[in-house]
Amino acid sequence: MWLFDPVFPAAASLAIYLSGSLIGYLRTEAERKQVRGAFSQYLSPDLVERLARDPSLLRLGGETRNLTLMFCDVRGFTSISERFKADPQRLTQLINRLLTPMTEVVLERRGTIDKYMGDCIMAFWNAPLDNPAHAVDACASALAIQSCLADLNAELAREALAAGEKHQDLAVAIGINTGDCVVGNMGSRQRFDYSALGDTVNLASRLEGQSRAYGVDIVVGSSTRAAAGGLAAIELDLIVVKGKSEPERIHALLGGEDEARTPAFRDFAALHDRMLAAYRGQAWDEAVEISARCAAARPTLSALYAMYEKRIAQYRAEPPGSDWDGVFVARSK
Repeated sequence: MWLFDPVFPAAASLAIYLSGSLIGYLRTEAERKQVRGAFSQYLSPDLVERLARDPSLLRLGGETRNLTLMFCDVRGFTSISERFKADPQRLTQLINRLLTPMTEVVLERRGTIDKYMGDCIMAFWNAPLDNPAHAVDACASALAIQSCLADLNAELAREALAAGEKHQDLAVAIGINTGDCVVGNMGSRQRFDYSALGDTVNLASRLEGQSRAYGVDIVVGSSTRAAAGGLAAIELDLIVVKGKSEPERIHALLGGEDEARTPAFRDFAALHDRMLAAYRGQAWDEAVEISARCAAARPTLSALYAMYEKRIAQYRAEPPGSDWDGVFVARSK
């Protein structure tokens, strides 16, 4: 007769089960730690936790997604740097004071920080997690950045006054564009980043560069304008940016939905559209007359209308021809 002790098999089974559970738990926690480490510098904490709880939401290695890209750059950074050439630590502190609230604005509105390039931020929306309102969130971030900048300039002005120094306002140019991109881990075997590539990215960068030429703070592409149609924006131009051959209809983002609904903005936008129609119809006198009225109605855009009046003067001297389609070819980035 064989006698078997039932305790040992039961204990062994329990030990195997617990070991398997522990290994599974540790593997899961390691995976979550990896996700947190990879994305904690790019995403807001709540989005990082969502990815950590369910890594299946994340597909690394490169995928095509419809993204909204934003480039932010400090205007006149070279002259600002010159002021601090004897004290580069102060320049670093100044840039940190600027980039910190800008980053917070992006993360609060479900954006992903792609990279910092000196005084410039590149960010995008709708990756790694889905965000159906990515164009709206990007535009809202741009408007919030300008609001934060106004607060920071006021603070810096007070500090300069107290120290007996001259204050120079900081200005940030922003370009936003929406379209299909490849997003994922980009780089080499030794070093890589979660980033986006594609023509949409390049155009967003070009739009940021065009903001100075048009005298506006935020320039958005036509796809972004269509996806965020409820915001206050006006068409700037039909332009071929440097490095491209196809024209892009670009717009200036001026405010949020509340401003877009005001009678004052609607009247101004209609007047501005009349100016563009006269300009493209080569009705130069009418375009100049309406341009002056637009500048009086919106003084912050006086540089835009001065640019159009200068361009019209050039076209008077050298007419573009009867087959002109209104497209302007940019010579600079």
